[in-house]
Amino acid sequence: MAIFRWGQQTWDPFRDLEREVDQLLASVSLSFQGLRVGRQYPPINVYELENELLLIAELAGAKPDALEVTVAEGVLNIRGRHNGPEGVADDKYRRQERPRGVWQRSLPLPDRILEDRMSAEFTNGVLKIRLPRGAATQARQIQVLDGSTEEAPAPPPSEAT
Repeated sequence: MAIFRWGQQTWDPFRDLEREVDQLLASVSLSFQGLRVGRQYPPINVYELENELLLIAELAGAKPDALEVTVAEGVLNIRGRHNGPEGVADDKYRRQERPRGVWQRSLPLPDRILEDRMSAEFTNGVLKIRLPRGAATQARQIQVLDGSTEEAPAPPPSEAT
């Protein structure tokens, strides 16, 4: 019994192979250099302004209640979910470049970011996070003591007389 049936009009081996490879790579949560694995997280830009950093993330189709922005111990975490169109089954996709599902970005914050004054707004599919910067601290001189010269311990009180 033949496994492959060449020449039939209903079967396009390259299209099916491409779809199978795409589904296989989509099921693996690793990215490989040079392969066509879609980015599973949104692209961001970070701009340095006069007194703050401005982070902009493109989140087309996202809803504000599906986004979570947290900061802890110098790390900014942005978490969300991309929803696909309702009523379209997974096997109906012929090409999928827009990721679906849960994604998360974790970005270390530079020094002097005032975490308690950070703010975020979401408008027309664009998330803007403002990261205000504090004033630079002045360098402080720390005295270096000579640890090699130890003072002789004081004699016990009974020998001191």
